[in-house]
Amino acid sequence: MAVDHLNNFIDYIRHEKKLSKHSVLSYHTDLLQFQSFVEKELSDPNLLKINYLIVRSWVAQLIDNKIAARSVNRKLSSLKSFYKYLLRNDFIKTNPLQKIQGPKTPKKLPVFIDESNMELLFADIKFEEGFIGIRDKLLLDILYQTGLRRAELISLKEQSIDLYDLTIKVLGKRNKERIIPISLPLKRNLEEYFAVKKSEGFKNPYLFVNKKDKALNEPQIYTLVKKYLSQITTLGKKSPHVLRHTFATHLLNNGADINAVKELLGHANLSATQIYTHNTIEKLKKTYKQSHPRSGE
Repeated sequence: MAVDHLNNFIDYIRHEKKLSKHSVLSYHTDLLQFQSFVEKELSDPNLLKINYLIVRSWVAQLIDNKIAARSVNRKLSSLKSFYKYLLRNDFIKTNPLQKIQGPKTPKKLPVFIDESNMELLFADIKFEEGFIGIRDKLLLDILYQTGLRRAELISLKEQSIDLYDLTIKVLGKRNKERIIPISLPLKRNLEEYFAVKKSEGFKNPYLFVNKKDKALNEPQIYTLVKKYLSQITTLGKKSPHVLRHTFATHLLNNGADINAVKELLGHANLSATQIYTHNTIEKLKKTYKQSHPRSGE
């Protein structure tokens, strides 16, 4: 019976909440791990009858097994969502996760690339001649100028671009749509790409394709971004998400309103955007130290 509830919950987050395949898989894996733990620990392993003590034991085991605090909290988040679903549908009377707190995680600041290095990317790096070079440069430019997530970039179609209004329509998390403005230089780069794509005879409606007219996938985009970022930065992380961090940090460093940045990024809560303000404060501290006559030690 509990298995049915678990499967129904997975169907719910897949079809009603419309979570991504990756998120659904993570939820399913976490819940199956917890179920396996309960089956080993209890003579009656009914997920509808457990209390907070068994959850606390599971968290303790995860920590003993050297599972990172961030991963433990993600698993707890999956479990909390599952039991909220059960409570909301009257399958249980009390939530066993109510008294559970996850381990503290160290605050991880977003990694970003300096403005001068980003200038190098577009001014000094030599891109391949023809379609591939034009595509790669445009892809990097869009990531830096819009802050798109990798999955959002993949889902872009030619019809997502409005060259007249200078906007891109983006389908974000939970199918939430947002409109992002684009610059005139980016418009010209898009026009050049569309012309070359058409001359190659490509008809795929997705914006970014390979030489076989197949839409680029996540691993291909990650590899492409890493290839070019490796030429301008020694950062350990060189992913599309680094360009998203760079987009947000550069906007805030140059005086953008944090609420506007929140909307551009497609964040549900302002707290998700506020992690970028730390880098802005560090820049202000540096400016103050360099410029104020009484800032010296």
